[in-house]
Amino acid sequence: MLWMAYAPGMDEQAATPPKAKFTIPSIIALVAAVLSFMTGAIAGLILAIIAICFGLLGVLLSFSSRRRGGIVSTLSLLAGFVGIIAAVIKAIGWFTRH
Repeated sequence: MLWMAYAPGMDEQAATPPKAKFTIPSIIALVAAVLSFMTGAIAGLILAIIAICFGLLGVLLSFSSRRRGGIVSTLSLLAGFVGIIAAVIKAIGWFTRH
């Protein structure tokens, strides 16, 4: 028979996994995606690219069981792509006026 040493609180730690936390890249991606719609064409394009890059990183990090933010990162990716389209439309509008 195999004997295991018992430490106080050992069974409590095994029963409750550590609380999952949002990743910093998913939060940065969300903020950059939202800000990309509030700025001009060039800044919006840059922020949309930042949202896409950090969104990809957030999705990769969310595969860990200790991390959250997969849905936030995915939404930020989608918003980043829409932000790029919006920035292009803003740029076309600016060029046609000037």
